Amino acid sequence: MAILDAVQWSTLLERFPTAHLLQTAEWGEFKAAFGWQPLRLANESSAAQILFRRLPLGLTVAYLPKGPLGADWANLLGEADEHCRQRRAVFLKVEPDCWENEPESIRLRSYFRGWVESRPVQPRRTVEISLAGNEEDWLNRMKQKTRYNIRLAQRKDVVVEYSSDVNLFYRMMLATGERDGFGVHSLAYYQRVFDLFAPKGMCVLIIAKYQQTPLAGLMAFAFGQRAWYFYGASSNEERNRMPTYLLQWEAMRWAATRGCTVYDLWGIPDEDEEVLESQFSEREDGLWGVYRFKRGFGGQIRRSAGAWDRVYQPLLYKLYQHLTARRNPEGS
Repeated sequence: MAILDAVQWSTLLERFPTAHLLQTAEWGEFKAAFGWQPLRLANESSAAQILFRRLPLGLTVAYLPKGPLGADWANLLGEADEHCRQRRAVFLKVEPDCWENEPESIRLRSYFRGWVESRPVQPRRTVEISLAGNEEDWLNRMKQKTRYNIRLAQRKDVVVEYSSDVNLFYRMMLATGERDGFGVHSLAYYQRVFDLFAPKGMCVLIIAKYQQTPLAGLMAFAFGQRAWYFYGASSNEERNRMPTYLLQWEAMRWAATRGCTVYDLWGIPDEDEEVLESQFSEREDGLWGVYRFKRGFGGQIRRSAGAWDRVYQPLLYKLYQHLTARRNPEGS
């Protein structure tokens, strides 16, 4: 079992065009700036980037986001187990990159016998938009109101610009967080992720403006055949011009130019589709407003297979779970 550096890992990922962004070397380097250290393991048929975070008293926690890659998980997870023990990990959380009820998700459960089924770090449910066909095909798959709002933004002179002004985006993030009541990462967090991914064409910051006044912005990412919308913000000005709809449209167009076949809107309430559709017009709490917006783009609701914890120190595991129950996710 080989331990790879960032360059070797990026070369290896060329064999996995459907790998998740959170398994890229760039994501490992990004998280290293905020307290996590990546360990990249590979054998002939599988690989995994595991993130370790130091705790007091020489302890760590370990997290394998959206992996492993490949097929031979048994040997890979056995090797990961040894590294976790060497690093005095309280537990290892593995969050596979597959969808619930697909054949792969049923098969992978055999690898986690004796593990604790746990709450994923990343959003469990999402809306995934197909980029198959041309732009007219995309529009035809959308809800009528969403198509209307995209065109309304264009008619009302909203323009979108590609930008590197992370400070501007951060100011809008603060306004959005205050308005909608959610936590916001630091400026350094958004700046670091942009600086690592954008020069390689893996990230774009798009700003919507009206008469040079910034109205909204988003940061989207792409790797291989997939793209993701991770961060979005809007000001309190000119919201009737529907700038956020035009932003998503432009992000879809950008993803397609990168060769992506799907665009993941990343995070909606973890409820069955019947519940989502029956309650979205009434609910305002949590991610319900987000779902009301995202549902219009004509995507497919998907739910991840979940997550499993390999517990090494049960008492400390329970304490850690209690202390971190209300914190924001560590992933995106």
